[in-house]
This record gives sequence, C-alpha cells and structure tokens, in this order.
Amino acid sequence: MSAPLISPVPGGLRVRVRVQPRAPRNRILGHHGDALKAQVTAPPVDGEANAALERLVAAAAGVPRSTVRVVSGAKSRDKVIEVATQDVAKTIARLERLADASAPKLR
Repeated sequence: MSAPLISPVPGGLRVRVRVQPRAPRNRILGHHGDALKAQVTAPPVDGEANAALERLVAAAAGVPRSTVRVVSGAKSRDKVIEVATQDVAKTIARLERLADASAPKLR
C-alpha cells in the first residue's frame, strides 16, 4: 500500500510531491500517482528547484514561505514537503482542491 498524498503530522502536514525542474512556469498540475505533480522554472542546481518548490507549495497552501520545507528527497524529483500549520484540515482541503482542479479531465 502506498503512502497518502497528504498526511497530518504533529504541528502540520506532509505532502508527497513529484517535481519537474526547468519547466516553462511554476504551477501545480494535479496528481502523479500518489504524489502532487508540480513544475518549477528553477534548475536543480544548488537547491534552487527546492526553494522554488517551497515557495510554490506555500502559495498554494496559503501559508508563509518560512513554514514550508523539503524534508526528504532534496536531490530527487520525488520529495516530501512539510508544512507547519495550526489549521491542518483547512490546509489539506486547500491543497486537495488545487490538486483536483489542476488534474487533467478525462472525456
């Protein structure tokens, strides 16, 4: 069984993310298996893509940038992001809505 896309942890939540660096723009595309699919324009050099991803997730979650950090996968496309927040349920709902709204629609 795979880990959930978003899971609560003490003091916040963790989000599994699959990131594509050097993309045409910063955005969340929806789901990639059991992770959130994100694109960032920054290259994967000197932590630039990680910093861009942290800013993107912070904006999407509606939290300050300082409350978001990569906790796993710093040198991988598959990452785990931790978001420190007091309102875990609201932040989870916001991220899930964004992921579902950004996902491609099947016809």
